[in-house]
Amino acid sequence: MAFVRIWIHSVWGTKNRYPYLVNDIKQKVINHIKDNAKQKEIFIDSINGYHEHLHCLFSLNAEMSVSKAMQLIKGESAFWINKEKMTKEKFEWADEYFAISVSESQLDKVRIYINNQEEHHKKITFTDEYEKFIKTYKFNSQG
Repeated sequence: MAFVRIWIHSVWGTKNRYPYLVNDIKQKVINHIKDNAKQKEIFIDSINGYHEHLHCLFSLNAEMSVSKAMQLIKGESAFWINKEKMTKEKFEWADEYFAISVSESQLDKVRIYINNQEEHHKKITFTDEYEKFIKTYKFNSQG
């Protein structure tokens, strides 16, 4: 048996950063993502977000890649949101996402950051936050 614990902090937004995740929609989507992830053997530790994006701290199992986990989370949740007619227009997540590994020593810091998204986004927009992630982790300099 393989024992694997790889922590990932992922962030993804709605298509065109449209604020679909308002009122009770955000919590319903989060609850659904958690339930679906359990069935797919993706362990979600923390998930939260704001009107146009979500942050998720999850752990991969031995057979799961980051891209597969994101496909299962994003694709299935968009399908479910549309099936349930939770938005007036067709719901879509943006194609891109951000994902970075997290060391065990930083888990509490990341959990606090994810759980305080409402307060955090009173000070910084998602666009500014996303650009900061790209710059901080040097994604724009990859070849």
